[in-house]
Amino acid sequence: MIYRTRDEMLKVLGENLRASRLADNLSQQTAAERSGISLKAIRNLEAGENASTLSLLSYCRTLRKTDWLMTLAPPEIDDAMFERRFAQKRRQRAGRTRKEVAHG
Repeated sequence: MIYRTRDEMLKVLGENLRASRLADNLSQQTAAERSGISLKAIRNLEAGENASTLSLLSYCRTLRKTDWLMTLAPPEIDDAMFERRFAQKRRQRAGRTRKEVAHG
């Protein structure tokens, strides 16, 4: 399924978090206490509403779903591959005209 909007993606993420919490037979209050985040943050996450990345990380750890998040991280690469892949190209700038040089 392709999600067309950010809100659709947040809604599905929230539904998945809620399903995981319920599968662990946890109340939102207990999940909040174990995560060290507020009950409001739990409710926001599960509703697909605004929540911090830190809250999401903490909640996923509590639900043992950090593997979800780690699929976003790039695989480990060796230094040579890093250099080839991420080497910055030299930035080219437009030359200054004589008038610009004279007026600084």
